[in-house]
Amino acid sequence: MSAAVSPSSRTSPRTVLISGASIAGPALAHWLHRYGFAVTVVERAPELRTGGYKVDIRGAAVEVAERMGILADIQRASTDMRTGAYVNDDGKRIATLPAALFGARVGRDDEIMRGDLARILHERTRADVEYVFGDSITSLTERADAHDHGRGGVDVTFERGAPRRFDLVVGADGVHSNVRRLTFGPEEQFVRHLGAYISAFSMPNELGLDREELYHAVPGRLSCVYSSAGDPAAKGLLTFRSPRPAYDHRQPDRQLALLEAAFKGVGVRPSEGWTQIPRLLEAARAADDFYFDGLQLIEMDRWSRGRVVLLGDAAHCASPASGQGTGMALVGAYVLAGELAAGGGPEEAFDRYEREMRGYVAVNHALAEKFAKEMTADTRRQIRFRHLMMRILPYMPWKNLVAKKIAEEVQRGANAITLKDHPVPATTAGHAPAAGHGPSAGHAPGTGAAPGTGHAPAAGSPTYAA
Repeated sequence: MSAAVSPSSRTSPRTVLISGASIAGPALAHWLHRYGFAVTVVERAPELRTGGYKVDIRGAAVEVAERMGILADIQRASTDMRTGAYVNDDGKRIATLPAALFGARVGRDDEIMRGDLARILHERTRADVEYVFGDSITSLTERADAHDHGRGGVDVTFERGAPRRFDLVVGADGVHSNVRRLTFGPEEQFVRHLGAYISAFSMPNELGLDREELYHAVPGRLSCVYSSAGDPAAKGLLTFRSPRPAYDHRQPDRQLALLEAAFKGVGVRPSEGWTQIPRLLEAARAADDFYFDGLQLIEMDRWSRGRVVLLGDAAHCASPASGQGTGMALVGAYVLAGELAAGGGPEEAFDRYEREMRGYVAVNHALAEKFAKEMTADTRRQIRFRHLMMRILPYMPWKNLVAKKIAEEVQRGANAITLKDHPVPATTAGHAPAAGHGPSAGHAPGTGAAPGTGHAPAAGSPTYAA
C-alpha cells in the first residue's frame, strides 16, 4: 500500500476492519483511505455481489457522490427509466406517468442498479483497500494494551483467516448484521416489522419493456416488472402484506414458499389478477439473484460500543419502503469517516457521528412507516380510486403543483441533514480530490431540490427502492 497521510496527529495510520462489501462498507473505505487510514474489508460472499434492484441517489447523497468523484459514473450507469404504468388483469396500461414523477426524482437525483453502484465503489477502492471475500468475523474482543501507548484495539477472529488486531471495527453488513449480533446481541432486540415483505429477482424480458415499469395491485399485494437501460433482462418485484412469520433469512426455499402462499391463485384465471403473476413466481424460483426480506426498521439507542461502530442498514435500516437506504449509506459513510479524521478518541468520533445522523435517520424512519402502509391497498375500491387519480393527473391544470406535493415528503427525507465540509488531503496514495469538493460543495439540505423515494403518495405509487 502506498504511503498515506496520517489522520489527526497519529504517527501512523490507524487500522480499520469493515464488515460488508455492499454500499456502505466500500463508501466508508473510500473516505478512510483518503484520510490516511489502513482499511480492510471482509465480505462473507465469495465475490462482489452485483445483483439487486434499482436504488435512488437523492438530495444529500447526490452531494456526497459528487464529493467522492463518482457522480458522473452514477449518471453513466443510470437506469434511464422513462415511464411507469399501472396495468389491469390483462396487462393493458390504464394509467401512465413519467418515471421521474413515479419515482419522485427532481434536479440531479438519479437511479442506478444496486449492483452497478457496488461495482463503481469497488473499482474506486480495490487498488488501495484490502478486500477479503469468502470470510466472516466470528468474534470481537476489545483489548487495552498498556505497551501500545494506551491505544488498544479489537482482536478479531475469522471463519477462515488467521486472527488479527485492528484499531477499529465497523459493521456495514446490512440489516442482518453479524457485527451487531456479536457486539450488541440478537437481531430481534432491534427489529420493528412494518407489516409487509418484498421480493426481487431477475427474469427474462418477455414483455419487451424498454426503460418502463409496470405495476399491478390486488388487495394486500403489489407486483412490478421493469427493464432498465443497458440490461437485456427484466426485474420482478412482489410485495405483500403479512404479520411476521418465523423463517431464517438464509433459507430461500422457505422464503419462496411464503411468497407463493401470498400470491396463490392471483392471475391464474382472467379477472383474478394479472396473468403475469404465475410467470413472476416461476421466475423467482429460477433466479440466481432471488432476494426476499421484510420491510423492517432497525432501531438502536447506540450505534457504537467501545471501538466497534455500526453503519448503514446495520445501524438504522429504514427498509426498502423508505427509498433512502442507499442514500443513507453513502451519507453515513461520509459523516463517520469525517468525524474519525477530525480527531479525538474513537468514542468521541462515534458520538459526533451519531449526533450528525440521528435526525436524518428519524425523518426517514417516519417516512418508511408511512410509505409501507401505502404500498399495498386494502380493497379493490381503493385500487380503482388510485388508478383514476393517476389517469387524470396528466390532464389537470395544476399537475405541476401536484407533482411538487408528491415529492415534498421524499425531498424532506433526502435532505434532512446538513453536510459538514471535511477537508481532505490534496493527494492520498495517488488520489486527486473529488471534483466539486470544497467550500462551495457545502450542501445544506433543505435548500435546493431533493428527491423522492420512488413514492408518489397522492397517486398511490409504491416505493421499494433502497
